[in-house]
Amino acid sequence: MSLIDPSLAAILVCPVDKADLTEDEAASRLVCQQCGRRYPVRDGIPIMLIDQAEGGSNE
Repeated sequence: MSLIDPSLAAILVCPVDKADLTEDEAASRLVCQQCGRRYPVRDGIPIMLIDQAEGGSNE
């Protein structure tokens, strides 16, 4: 099962570096493949705000 709609997942990228995202279903979040930031998904809605993200390569 997917965290978010597959058509939305196909167009979402990290707002910081525009890299692709992968789903971490166990933690309900999207993970940037380049910087490592983790964006929460709440009730099927990805929270793509930089200040809401966890981690990242510049932490």
